[in-house]
Amino acid sequence: MKKYTFTEKKDTRSGFGDAMTELGRNNPSVVALCADLTGSLKLDDFKQENPERFLQVGIAEANMIGIAAGLAIADKVPFTTTFANFSTSRVYDQIRQSVCYSEKNVKICASHAGLTLGEDGATHQVLEDLGMMKMLPGMTVINPCDYNQTKAATLAIAKHVGPVYLRFGRPVMPIFTAPDQKFEIGKAWMVNEGKDVSIFATGHLVWEAIKAGEILEAQGIDAEIINIHTIKPLDEEAILKSVAKTGCAVSAEEHNKLGGLGESISHVLSCNDPKPLEIVAVQDTFGESGTPDELMKKYGLTAEDIVKATLKVIQRKK
Repeated sequence: MKKYTFTEKKDTRSGFGDAMTELGRNNPSVVALCADLTGSLKLDDFKQENPERFLQVGIAEANMIGIAAGLAIADKVPFTTTFANFSTSRVYDQIRQSVCYSEKNVKICASHAGLTLGEDGATHQVLEDLGMMKMLPGMTVINPCDYNQTKAATLAIAKHVGPVYLRFGRPVMPIFTAPDQKFEIGKAWMVNEGKDVSIFATGHLVWEAIKAGEILEAQGIDAEIINIHTIKPLDEEAILKSVAKTGCAVSAEEHNKLGGLGESISHVLSCNDPKPLEIVAVQDTFGESGTPDELMKKYGLTAEDIVKATLKVIQRKK
């Protein structure tokens, strides 16, 4: 198995913030809007350097989406920013009507997603957002895995024409992808080639999948690990090619098992090449307060849980 190491850890939201600073300097069309969370979204530098292109709308998320849609009509590239829960659940009608139905070039950028928001608890830990966003016609949905990939994804969506939902988080995570990577929307990234099982992971669970692959290697199992950073459009070709080789699959995500990556992969397999699949995800429940590590363990989202799912699915293909 290819070895991945890291010398530094950073939160993925900092990758977003640093990319926004770069966009502020290089793309005069980019406008940032924030719902009273400038520091949390790492937008202080963008705000300081581009005060005329920064809008603090306050705790008025629905209004923020409406303003962004208007800016898009004026050929601006608006990036709306707040916590993932407030970026989706609170403003779903506005996103559906004013952004997707109207095909507006709005980038909905959502931090503090999933259980790893931690101590803020269930009211802030959105676990349904990927499903909500991927169901909207015309919406691109992206969930990068580390600081470097989040930065690259942010730069990439600024060039993409159309609605985008970009999801990232608060916890400090290992940086293991290349700083000069080319981020291709809709193209999965091969983390490690293998022959015994396909492990498809997204977001923070990619690093857990890598750790799981090392544990499995010690047990004589050669896992193919693929980073599905784009939930929609899904790289169906990469999924089918991998599973045709390995004969079984595991998906891993920091999201409800309903509506997320696993469900999308299940649909692809059932329609094209039915093979055993195990889904590592939150089991249709809300979260709770706790540290990120405690919650990942309690809700079954660790490398060890991916290993268990892998051993189970390998038995199913025999």
